[in-house]
Amino acid sequence: MSEKQRTPVKKKAKQFLKLLKNEDVDYNYLREIFRTVRKELNLSVNSKAPKKLPYVPTEEEISRYYETVWEAHNIKHVVMIKTLLYTGVRVSELINIKINDINFKQCQIRINSGKGKKDRIVPFPIIFREPLAIYADNIRNTGQIYLFESRLKKKYTDRGIRKILNQYTIKAEIKHSISPHKLRHFLFTWMKKQGVDDALIQPYSGHESRQSLECYSKLSLTDAQKEYENKIKSFPV
Repeated sequence: MSEKQRTPVKKKAKQFLKLLKNEDVDYNYLREIFRTVRKELNLSVNSKAPKKLPYVPTEEEISRYYETVWEAHNIKHVVMIKTLLYTGVRVSELINIKINDINFKQCQIRINSGKGKKDRIVPFPIIFREPLAIYADNIRNTGQIYLFESRLKKKYTDRGIRKILNQYTIKAEIKHSISPHKLRHFLFTWMKKQGVDDALIQPYSGHESRQSLECYSKLSLTDAQKEYENKIKSFPV
């Protein structure tokens, strides 16, 4: 017996429209029709394909990756990768960071209009303060506004950042491409392994989990940053 074939969606829709063309159809009527069809075919409304867990680089891969970046002697790229690794910001947030968004005294970066158009503060470790400050001073003297700009004095695009990261993936001979989001996953996964509570990660992750939102609302960024600074001392980079 040959396998059953599916009629293309548009073609099947046209066939269905012919049946309903001369009828008084509204949304509720259609909903009941499809509810009955689902029941007859024994289909579940929530029959979705299981979500795959994102790939998270290993500590060995991250160390090898960063070593490759360092050996290229491109200070901008070193600062770029470390900013992603230490803060866990999304690439869309990274490209919009301005020099004036950095509070070097508090070791914090203000993320303006992040995901969901929300502002938040993310920390970076004290050990990163000096190299970041030196880099910021150098580019500020050239009239640069954004933390990362091209030679044309324009801020990088998402695609530009991804291209840079992928070049180092190839040089480091890492099988899985290292993307900005994988660096973000690595940081938060690493912190979870260190025993840091979700509620302490949330103030600067940009996530709003229903399960920890109540606890998160009771915690201050200061509490979260103390735990962050304590754990980041053993970070592989």
